[in-house]
This record gives sequence, C-alpha cells and structure tokens, in this order.
Amino acid sequence: MVIIISLIIAYYRKKNNNTNVSDIGILHTEYWYLIRCVEILDSAIKKGNFNPLAHQPKTVYNKPMADRAFTILDLIDLDLKEHNTLNLHCIGGRKGLGRVIDIPDLNRPMGAIMGFFEGFAHQRIQHFGRGEMAFLRRLESEGKTDTIKKMFEYEMPCCIFTHNFTPHKDFLEIAESVQCPILQTDLTSVDFSTRILRILSKIFSPRQSVHGVLVEVYGLGILLQGDSGVGKSETALELIHRGHRLVADDVVEINCMYGNVLMGAGANKIIGHHMEIRGPGIINITHLFGVRAIRDHKEVQLVVELEEWDSDKNYDRLGAEDHTVELLGVHIPKLTVPVKPGRNIPIIIETAAMNERLKSMGYHAAREFNKNILKWIESDSTRSVFFGQDYII
Repeated sequence: MVIIISLIIAYYRKKNNNTNVSDIGILHTEYWYLIRCVEILDSAIKKGNFNPLAHQPKTVYNKPMADRAFTILDLIDLDLKEHNTLNLHCIGGRKGLGRVIDIPDLNRPMGAIMGFFEGFAHQRIQHFGRGEMAFLRRLESEGKTDTIKKMFEYEMPCCIFTHNFTPHKDFLEIAESVQCPILQTDLTSVDFSTRILRILSKIFSPRQSVHGVLVEVYGLGILLQGDSGVGKSETALELIHRGHRLVADDVVEINCMYGNVLMGAGANKIIGHHMEIRGPGIINITHLFGVRAIRDHKEVQLVVELEEWDSDKNYDRLGAEDHTVELLGVHIPKLTVPVKPGRNIPIIIETAAMNERLKSMGYHAAREFNKNILKWIESDSTRSVFFGQDYII
C-alpha cells in the first residue's frame, strides 16, 4: 500500500507540475487522492476482493547476505550482547571506516610484516595478536618500516589488535595515509577470533524467507507450511497453549549457518511474536502467554506440510520411508499431514516431534516394526501355521 501511495504522489506531482497550480493546491490534490486510495483498498479488503498474501509464493527471496555491502563501520555498530560482544573501537584510519568486508574470514599477517607477501590474503580482516605485536616492536626498535609500508599498499578491510595492544606511531601514520582503519579490542586472540568468525558466518550466510510458522515443540524446531487458510496459525496457537514456543509467524527468515545448519527467526523484530488469527485478528503472544511462550531463533529440524485431505490420494500410513525437503542446499526431514475435520493436528505434530527425536537417537519405529514382522514371518511357529505341525526344514 505504501508503494501504491508513493506512486500516486509521484504521478500527481508530475501531472500538476506547472506554474498555474500552487504547492498548496498540489498538497490538497495529493491528500484527496491518498484518502480516496485508502478508502478503495480498505473496501476491497473488507469485501475479500484484495488479499496481498493470497498468491504469495512460499519463497520470497533467496539472497546471500554477502551480496550486501557490509562495512567496517557496520561491524563496529553491531548490537552484540553477552558472549558475542567484540568491544571494538577505532584508534586510527577513521576515514576508511566505509571499507567493505567481502570475505568473512581472518588473516594473521606475520608473513607480510616479515616481508613475505606471496599468498598474502589481504582481502580478509587482518588480526594482530601477541606474535605480530612482538615483531612490530622489533621493527620499531630497529627503525624499519619498509615491510609495513609495502603491506599497506595492499587494500585491506582493516587491522584489528587484540589484548588492547596499540601499534607504534609510524604504523598508525602509514595506516592514516592510506585510510586503513585500525581497530582495538581487549579480548584475547582466541576469544576474538571465535566470536568474530561466528558473527561473520551469520551475517554472510545464505538466507531465504519462506511462508509458514516456526515453532519449537519438545525442543525440536518445526516449520509449519501449507496453503493460506489451511490452519497453520491456529495449529501453532494450540501448540503454544500446550506449553510449546513460537519463533515466527507468517514469514520465517532462514539462515544457513556453517553450511549445514538452518537457523530460523522472524523476518521483522517489530512485528515478531505476533500472530494473525482469523476471528480475533492480530494477537501478541508475549503478552498473552508470557516470555516462556516465545523464542527469538531456532534451528529448523523438521518441515510439516499441512494440506487439505484428498480422498483420492494415498497417504503414507507406515512411515518406513523418510522424506526430505531442500532448503538452501540442506535436506530437512519432511512430513505431510492431511487436514480434515476431526483430526487433532497439534497432537499429531507433538507425536511427530517426539518420533523425530527418537530417529535422531537411532531408533526408527516403522523400520523396527517392519524388522519384527519379518522375524515373525521367518520364525518356526509361523511356518508351522502355514505348512502344518510336521513341517521340517
């Protein structure tokens, strides 16, 4: 609706852009058409003739975060808490804070400051720890800066000094001349490298937004999908009432972490943990059920597809074969649940969650059942039933 209104404003500004129409007149014209546009859209929505999500595809977009410009200033300004804090601050080269980080990795430039530049990974963030700082002090005492000048001829995102180390004056002056940011943190090298790699892995991870509801059931992240109106939100609401937790409703943003872990979260923090239920409307899960009923993010471990019951379709009644769905190159177990009046969908999902946890522990109920049936068929007592008591192998 915002896009439509913006287009209307642009159109009537262009249309009325002449000396005969005053600015006040244009504003009144725009205001009248905006009000009329909102009235028309509101009427269409109430009549059911306009539903912007009715034909929304399940996949909204699939674009890696690495395609977006992520700068050194963005890294410093990240709102990180507890075990993710980096405690970064700039001590030099402030004009280069707009440099873009292209590769989510670190490099220890000991070889470069020693004068060996073959294979120098200058595209990465340069991490200076105890070893690098000790060699820089040696260069300072000998008055040598040639290797440092040559190192800064390469375009590096930034240099970060751990342990609150501060490089010597010549190092900072060279960095300032080429506008390369110099950052400092009080973390140790191990803590810093672990935290920043975890953070960069999340920022640069491939992501995809899907239509559905993500809930945590018995510790298992379950993504409920299906056509609009099949009952995803109502099912999730019943699961929340049973003591389980909501992660995201309607639009779920999924990040592929470390190449094989899918982390799901709400696409918008402002409207997160709200649900749209036909009848009551928009409800706030946090206010209704408390903080115990919500989570900010959760790994997607099972996809449950809800679909209208089709009497002509043969549904799986044994579960001996495992089905999967591919999201961002990762295969996730998938379960199709037909929906019709009288079926208790929430309790089916609870059972599926516990069954999936048993599978992850190595116990597959359907396959174990099949194995026991085969053993029974091959047993002597069964053969005697079919071939008589005097049957001898």
